[in-house]
Amino acid sequence: MLHVSGARLRTADDRPVRLRGVGLGGWMNMENFITGYPANEASMRAAVRQVLGEERAALFFERLLTSFFTERDAALLAGLGMNCVRIPISYRHFEADDRPFEIIEYGFHHLDRVIGLLGAHGIYSVIDLHALPGSQNQHWHSDNPTHVAAFWQHRHFQDRTVHLWEAIADHYRDNPWVAGYNPVNEPGDPTGKVIGPFYDRLVKAVRAADPRHVLFLDGNTYSTDFSIFREVYENTVFVCHDYALAGFAHGGGYPGYTQGRWCDKDELERTFEQRSRFQRETGTPLWVGEFGPVYTGDPERDGERYQILRDQLEIYDRHEAGWSLWTYKDVGLQGLVCAGGPYLERFGPFIDKKRRLGADRWGSTMEEGAEALAPLHALVETEFPAWDPYPWGARYQTDDLVRHILIAQALLPEYAELFRGLDDTELIALADSFALENCRRREPLLDLLGAALDGAASP
Repeated sequence: MLHVSGARLRTADDRPVRLRGVGLGGWMNMENFITGYPANEASMRAAVRQVLGEERAALFFERLLTSFFTERDAALLAGLGMNCVRIPISYRHFEADDRPFEIIEYGFHHLDRVIGLLGAHGIYSVIDLHALPGSQNQHWHSDNPTHVAAFWQHRHFQDRTVHLWEAIADHYRDNPWVAGYNPVNEPGDPTGKVIGPFYDRLVKAVRAADPRHVLFLDGNTYSTDFSIFREVYENTVFVCHDYALAGFAHGGGYPGYTQGRWCDKDELERTFEQRSRFQRETGTPLWVGEFGPVYTGDPERDGERYQILRDQLEIYDRHEAGWSLWTYKDVGLQGLVCAGGPYLERFGPFIDKKRRLGADRWGSTMEEGAEALAPLHALVETEFPAWDPYPWGARYQTDDLVRHILIAQALLPEYAELFRGLDDTELIALADSFALENCRRREPLLDLLGAALDGAASP
């Protein structure tokens, strides 16, 4: 069982461990840019059920869970030298909104399976609750169909989350291959007043169910603000996220300017030091829960993105920071491996349409359809110059409401219709497109990671 000792994680026999690996995004918490659908997961599933019916939709999604990660995937990650996988999960696998506080035991089936596969290859798991009841942040990755993080407004949602974590902690309390629990991914409490007391309550409840496992706690405002912590809890890692500005879809050259800011390796290090200041001031372990550039398909630009990643990994090594790269598998934006086969043959044109419209927040340059949205942005700037909504301001909020919610939701029926007329064999083949043997490997990225893990001197 790992535990925190000063600024390091250590095993029971006091060997230091630096957790380095990937996030398993898009699996037990699906995301639009990872598997190619529009809008949020619950809305997508509802649209697909309308076309396929309950039983056949369940067949597809269950097969997708099975195919997305198998022993072959665990072996690939172990072969690269990774020792950690951060596993995002949605509360919906463990509890239904119409049956609150009733734990769905089958929710543990696939999670147990993958934690076991990883453990057999010497890889630790960090269980990350990525989508909470009521949505803990304002965006799609918390399965939020709106822009309102209702979790912070209703005690009911908070009670359900505490209850769910008591059940998860009790289930895994004796599992040594679970490194720990990441109970709230990228919280976005607009007031900053609810999250601190909630963490106090949650930590106490989890510790009562499982006093030994490490807690991995994200700061507020998408794991950037650690002023909300009123104490340094024991056996806890405070998790920062460290996406590089130049690595976003709208990023400029590297080194070069993005949105008027110069980005080079020195700037990457200054940013990391600022984002990890709380950890260094409190003498707690450094762990980057998410980071990683997105790729464009342009060899020259992608070469710059690989250099961003190479520089970040070198910085983390120098600071003895652990990390979890986002993300392992998708349809082509960031993954180490990317789905192929019948799924991309059938949904590829639709994914291209999403890209043309900028319907996915992650991967949008915010310039798609600029001629249509420019008058709206100008209107907002002229009529509401003081409007500065949480978390990222007026320009991002306008894009979220129009592009990533309105346009994305309008695309849902079109996505679901692509399932119509498929028989069970064809549905299984779609799901199996995400099996590793059917995936394309992003070889430059795999080579880069393998070299970085092989060459790192720290344990």
